[in-house]
Amino acid sequence: MRKVYLLEDLCCANCAAKIEKKVAALDGVDSASVNFLTTKLIIEADEAAAGDLDAAVRKIVRKVEPDVTVREIAK
Repeated sequence: MRKVYLLEDLCCANCAAKIEKKVAALDGVDSASVNFLTTKLIIEADEAAAGDLDAAVRKIVRKVEPDVTVREIAK
């Protein structure tokens, strides 16, 4: 399963790297990539992880960068 999120108001590449690392470490996530220039987070994950993935991603982003808005833009 692939999901793409838009991270609106992402402030720096360091925050993008932290988000990428923490999301990639989630159970069921095969890969995670944050592109700072496009502010997109792309996740490849198991179908079984789909239910908990959205909430976990939002929690991670809020913890690293509280002012960022997370919007899913593709599945």
